[in-house]
Amino acid sequence: MLSHIEQTPIGLSRRQLLGSLGAGFGTLALADLLQAGQGAQHAAKARHVIFLFMAGGPSHVDLFDPKPMLKQFAGQRPAGADLRTERVTGGLLPAPWEFRPGGESGLLISDLLPHLRECADELCLVRSMVGGNPNHAPAANHLFSGRIDQIHPSLGAWVSYGLGTENRNLPGFVSLSDGGTASRYVRNGYLPGEHQGTPINTAEQDPEKMVRYLRNGTLDRARQERQIEFIERFNRRQLAASGDDPALEARIRAMETAFRMQFAAGDVFDIRSETQATQEEYGTGSFGRGCLIARRLVERGVRYIHIEHGGWDHHENIDKSITSSCRQIDQPIAALLRDLKRRGLLDETLVVWGGEFGRTPVSESGNGRDHNHYGFTMWLAGGGIKGGMAHGATDDFGFRAVENRVSVHDLHATLLHLLGFNHEHLTYRYSGRDFRLTDVHGEVVQELLA
Repeated sequence: MLSHIEQTPIGLSRRQLLGSLGAGFGTLALADLLQAGQGAQHAAKARHVIFLFMAGGPSHVDLFDPKPMLKQFAGQRPAGADLRTERVTGGLLPAPWEFRPGGESGLLISDLLPHLRECADELCLVRSMVGGNPNHAPAANHLFSGRIDQIHPSLGAWVSYGLGTENRNLPGFVSLSDGGTASRYVRNGYLPGEHQGTPINTAEQDPEKMVRYLRNGTLDRARQERQIEFIERFNRRQLAASGDDPALEARIRAMETAFRMQFAAGDVFDIRSETQATQEEYGTGSFGRGCLIARRLVERGVRYIHIEHGGWDHHENIDKSITSSCRQIDQPIAALLRDLKRRGLLDETLVVWGGEFGRTPVSESGNGRDHNHYGFTMWLAGGGIKGGMAHGATDDFGFRAVENRVSVHDLHATLLHLLGFNHEHLTYRYSGRDFRLTDVHGEVVQELLA
């Protein structure tokens, strides 16, 4: 199979295409063709992904996976609750919150998430996730790239590479976070540079400040256009002289997108144009702002949106810390799901929630929980997912996945399938071999599909 950098969508090499176009309208056509992506390989259920990443590892036994036996054996370490973790842990620690049924499906969800519980019929709880590492960085690398090291492309980069962008004025992959720094988990790796996630600072309310260096304060638009055209002539001359150069092509496309984004960003990131009722539905915090911007990005054709929310590493005082974390995300996520559904966008948008692992059912430091990659919960909604159901199960204490285990590679294979790809065929040739997101693993979890 030819990789994305070896052949254009119309069958010519990039060098041949450049030579045949010249300038003017041909250059504009080239920009569109080079952003087209490989294209889906079968009928897709989803066109966009919103990944809600809870960095640090949220506790499944406090949120989505009720375990009554934790109360029965509180403080004890019965067989099955003695798996080795990173730190010294104590006895079983019950969740102090009630789990109640939500929606017509009756999915049990913790009182910590009352707003999200109202959306239970949209959720598919995967209670049998299995991670690859108990440490934060390797586990998160594994979640987003299928490997524990940091050189490989992230899930969002693969989606952007495969599908391209629907909006030439915006990147295909956007990363939203409080602070706007580029997360290590949105990298393009060895894929062309335009597939890296563009960082947006949702802590800012002024759209002009959400993207660093968005505006050139010394040049107006006309002068910037002339400057870009001048630089582009030299870049394309160099490209024609040196032959196919994916890195240079990526820089050219990134520069073109960055210029156009200056004038599109003011619209998409300015949530003040939303009704007061909509803004209040999402809430006033940074995470809520990110969720609302995510919906606006989906409306404008952005393929993949990564929303990162930190502070889930609850090694102690979990009763207070997880309560605070849930208050920040509960209302905005429920608003996002309802808003997407009202606008007819949920069916084509795959929403994914989860962290790099879960937490132990045994205590750490008296009232905290250690890392647990043996079994934890993630959920999916929209985009061809069967809602109102729970898939798989952990053991009686919530320590280890024991029924219908789902690996990270299985999750990736399923997401790519919903986007129209056979995960074994979406490949990229690098350093003499064909790489793929799922490496040599992964199976589509058919039970999750609507």
